[in-house]
Amino acid sequence: MKAIKETNFNFPKQSNFYKGKVRDVYTIDNRFMAMVVTDRISAFDVVLPEAIPFKGQVLNQIAAKFLAATQDILPNWVIRVPDEMVTVGRICEPFKVEMVIRGYLAGHAWREYSAGRRSICGVTMPEGLTENDKLPEPILTPTTKAAVGHDEDISREDILAKGIVSLEDYTQLEAFTRALYQRGTEMAAERGLILVDTKYEFGKVGDTIYLIDEIHTPDSSRYFYADGYEQRQANQEPQKQLSKEFVRKWLIENGFQGKDGQQVPQMTPEIIASISARYIELYEQITGDKFIKNEAADVVNRIEQNVLTCVNELLAAE
Repeated sequence: MKAIKETNFNFPKQSNFYKGKVRDVYTIDNRFMAMVVTDRISAFDVVLPEAIPFKGQVLNQIAAKFLAATQDILPNWVIRVPDEMVTVGRICEPFKVEMVIRGYLAGHAWREYSAGRRSICGVTMPEGLTENDKLPEPILTPTTKAAVGHDEDISREDILAKGIVSLEDYTQLEAFTRALYQRGTEMAAERGLILVDTKYEFGKVGDTIYLIDEIHTPDSSRYFYADGYEQRQANQEPQKQLSKEFVRKWLIENGFQGKDGQQVPQMTPEIIASISARYIELYEQITGDKFIKNEAADVVNRIEQNVLTCVNELLAAE
């Protein structure tokens, strides 16, 4: 299976193209967006030199499943999923914040806490917590949506004071975030998992707020295995995680954390195959579905033809 590192299509009425870290985004007629989830992989804000077979299919299909499972909470940007690696949807005006919600003291929140800080994004945290403890209740720790560079923590008060989001809209974003996290938590529990933390992005068309981007994928969320969680906490042992953390761990063990002067370790065929296998494992564990590899001989042509058919139908329907 050849991994898809990049695409270079030209669709009817294509009005823009944007290449993100892992996605190629085509704007059609300034109305629709075709998002190709490539097999590129990033860590520490760096796109790694080798792509991972089936990673794009894994992420796109997980996101499609959870977006479909939450559309009773609020509408989302998706119109169709014409290919295993592509989602086509409506263009929304994105809010310039990412809504991060945390039910457990892990990752960035733990690093802040362990450094002695007891407030994150204006939310006060109690004393006496240890890494990966369940928080008294989920907390919202939004970040700015940076066009360049790293996203940064920001408080509710600063978001409102700076006029980044109106009070009416932000109140709604908070409510949607909590409802989505509750749904994600329930669905994770059915799979023997704990949804530790995750992020959501929202956009607007007219007066309607839409859920955009991907949700509940291992690239945007952190999961723990529920079985043995309490015992591991009691023994002060690391939690068994289901996330992209294994990629970051491999890089760190090989001397790379995205800092100046550091070189990405060699990604051998064995390493690439192992990362691909782990992503497929993540898919099956998170969704409960068997992963079906689409091993078309010419994946790029398959994607182009599927998107072309979808685009032509959407344009003809207008």
